[in-house]
Amino acid sequence: MMDQNGKRKQNKGGRIPKSDPSIHRHVFRLTDEENARFLALFEASGMNNKAKFIISVLFGKEIKTVKINKAAMDYYMRLTTLYGQFRAVGVNYNQIVKLLYRNFSEKKAAAYLYKLEKQTTEMAKLIQEMMNLTQEFETKHLKKEP
Repeated sequence: MMDQNGKRKQNKGGRIPKSDPSIHRHVFRLTDEENARFLALFEASGMNNKAKFIISVLFGKEIKTVKINKAAMDYYMRLTTLYGQFRAVGVNYNQIVKLLYRNFSEKKAAAYLYKLEKQTTEMAKLIQEMMNLTQEFETKHLKKEP
């Protein structure tokens, strides 16, 4: 590298200086209520730098806000877990039927199958109730915003 006089510049290492550094500093104070509001807005924005968030608000840059409905997330996580358990019950159901016919007489296997059918009917009622509750939850809590 050469400077203006044609002499060689020595590289001292370090960070390359910015062409337009941020050197102006402004300080402001907030009440507890204002601070709580500020922090809520900052969290909702999803940004990870408060200074950049403040600058974007001051100069009217677009701020993206992400709202996460924790109740809906929790509900769907539990619903997914239940779905997995019902699938496992279906697999076990098939295995039990095969074992009953393989290891017991037809009469005894039929008696056990009758009991299994009763339990399956109760489970089907529970699934229907869950579906109704899910529809009710979606209409109450997951309103689509225009």
